[in-house]
Amino acid sequence: MCLAIPAKIVSEPNEIEMAEVDILGVKRHVSLMMVPQAKQGDHVLVHAGFAIQVVDEEFAAESLEMLRSIGIKHADELALEAEELGIGAPEAEAS
Repeated sequence: MCLAIPAKIVSEPNEIEMAEVDILGVKRHVSLMMVPQAKQGDHVLVHAGFAIQVVDEEFAAESLEMLRSIGIKHADELALEAEELGIGAPEAEAS
């Protein structure tokens, strides 16, 4: 079984059709080769580094809500939990 995650395109595609997307607060670069009509601001389904389908914002939001209902969290939520547990990014230590 495969899973495609909804993402929002946050940058214009470059010359090799790669664009930055936001997936639950995490930014990644994905290929838009399979959805050449996709543009900045669109929502897409991403699987294995490729946007495979353009979807509307409502579908993306509903899908993300279903993922959250099974325990998948937004990057900000994970960062807050890590900070509360004291396992955030290490601070620069004085020598």
